[in-house]
Amino acid sequence: MPAADLPLLIDAARAAGEIARPYWRADPQVWDKSGGQGPVTEADLAVDRALRETLLAARPDYGWLSEETADDETRLHRKRVFIVDPIDGTRAFVEGQESWAHSIAVAEQGRITAAVVHLPIRERLYAAARGEGATLDGTPIRVSRATDPDTALVLAARFNFDPQHWRTGVPGFARHFRPSLAYRLGLVAEGRFDAMLSLRDAWEWDIAAGSLIVSEAGGTVTDRHGAPIGFNSPLRRSSGVVASAPALHTALRARMA
Repeated sequence: MPAADLPLLIDAARAAGEIARPYWRADPQVWDKSGGQGPVTEADLAVDRALRETLLAARPDYGWLSEETADDETRLHRKRVFIVDPIDGTRAFVEGQESWAHSIAVAEQGRITAAVVHLPIRERLYAAARGEGATLDGTPIRVSRATDPDTALVLAARFNFDPQHWRTGVPGFARHFRPSLAYRLGLVAEGRFDAMLSLRDAWEWDIAAGSLIVSEAGGTVTDRHGAPIGFNSPLRRSSGVVASAPALHTALRARMA
């Protein structure tokens, strides 16, 4: 089934890009979500509607979990579930930046089996199916061979570099940032960066697709405690995320408080 689902996700992601693109840098309507959850735009909602209609029409027995759709707990009783972030990096989208993405995945009994992260403006499409490897624009990709936290290139928000999170001081790695968690995971999967980490809780729709892409590119992905991440959970979030080449992951986890 992963192989059958992946072409569906790729087509849906490309169609989502065509929907979102006209809103970008066109002053879309923006609302602030309750609870400090950030902004949502009319583009997010339009993409969410289109993806839900397209994907569930093709797979009517699948459940649905999306950042922009009210949660329906019937998903917890479905064998397979779509996990979607219509626009990951909405603030970047509103500001006219290019590094926002569509993140679309299928989870089967808690494990991601097919995944796509698509950046329409940058014209980049990451894809993976379980057991079949990961690609960027159709070309196979692999994580880096980095092993040393003190020389690694790491994607993370500034919060993660607070000394309280590290046992023996913050490693000397070079910190970089991209607004989309899904894109950060893609960049690790293709080896342009050595690791990404988020030590705050992470919403499943932000990391579902990217986590499989990193894993299929030879990387290791866990929560901040080093445990595997299960998807389609009742709380819809994980205890952070750490993704990197395997040896580097072990070294990072050894340094974390």
